[in-house]
Amino acid sequence: MMQRLKLLSPLKQSLRRNGSLFNQTRTGFALPSYTLLDCHQEQVLVEGRAKSRAAVLNRPSSLNALTTDMAARLNRLYESWEENTDIGFVMMKGSGKAFCSGADMVLLHQLINEGKLEECKTFFQTVYNFVYLLGTYFKPNVAILDGITMGGGAGISLPGMYRVVTDKTVFATPEAQIGFHPDAGASYYLSRLPGYLGEYLALTGEKLNGVEMIACGLATHYSLKERLPLIEERLGKLNTDDHTVVENSLAQYGDLVYPDRRSVLHKLERIDKCFSLDTVEEIVDALEQGAAESFDDWCCTTLKKIKEASPLSLKITLQSIREGRFQPLDQCLAREYRISLNFISKQVSNDLCEGVRARLVDKDFAPKWDPPHLEDVTKDMVDSHFLPLDEFESELNLPTSVREPYA
Repeated sequence: MMQRLKLLSPLKQSLRRNGSLFNQTRTGFALPSYTLLDCHQEQVLVEGRAKSRAAVLNRPSSLNALTTDMAARLNRLYESWEENTDIGFVMMKGSGKAFCSGADMVLLHQLINEGKLEECKTFFQTVYNFVYLLGTYFKPNVAILDGITMGGGAGISLPGMYRVVTDKTVFATPEAQIGFHPDAGASYYLSRLPGYLGEYLALTGEKLNGVEMIACGLATHYSLKERLPLIEERLGKLNTDDHTVVENSLAQYGDLVYPDRRSVLHKLERIDKCFSLDTVEEIVDALEQGAAESFDDWCCTTLKKIKEASPLSLKITLQSIREGRFQPLDQCLAREYRISLNFISKQVSNDLCEGVRARLVDKDFAPKWDPPHLEDVTKDMVDSHFLPLDEFESELNLPTSVREPYA
């Protein structure tokens, strides 16, 4: 397998050129769906066709929030499908009204408070490894992002070749608002959006709809939700591993769409002017000046969202995305892993647990951030989250020697 993957490197590069976000360009009889009795495997179901397989995230009551077991099963499935010459392409979708709302932060909050940090580390290792697997996958792969697609849910889909969104898709990276940072490859794909849109989305947690995701390059195809059964039926009849055939089949049911006049994408010039600045303090000052001079509602709303977030998270998030602009996916994931481990360690701050408590557990929406203000967050506090892990901690281990990283 190792030798085969190296030999297939030119093919992988060709596939990325034709469909991957990370390059910014980027038949037979139906088999019955099957599940295994194990409860963990029931959280990720499998649908089989003659030449394709689909992974179905299946925790609808939790908006398909990711657990370690789900991420581990996705790794096993996608690795086995890649090796299986009878399978031409793969898909992923969610059950219920969400594709995936991200990591199960309530469960992580519980594990941290119980001192089970090794289980938290295993979660991050497993999810980040799947993100890298998907970002270097050589077979055509499709993600149907119908409904809520947030945080880690974006991480396990956006690295893929084709991302289908609908009129029900809602995308966001709201981690700073719960005292964390956009991870699972977010510093890679956000930093490659037009201008400084990525910084804006990361610091505010602002939502994008499916049309906006198409317009800024996060998605490749758009369809009304009611047409999804037609798309899946069409894909299910394909007997191919040719990415152009898959792409053309998606386009057959796709729609040409444009953001409406109220979309934040029409404010890219204003976003660039503010969010290109070097520090969070400078960004806030620019927004305050804009609000005072022009009484711009957008400036006021943006300021409110930033001031609701953890000051420490804001500064870490901005630095992470800025570094991501110059790093390939594997290095972005390695950096995000360091940051995540520092957050769960509470060595600098308890903001992660406090943010999850306030917004997802007690739901009083009144987190007590520590430090409470931007000016209280020192450079040393921020830099400590980016330093190499000490001798007692292992860095994130990604298979870069057999799965070629790319810039």
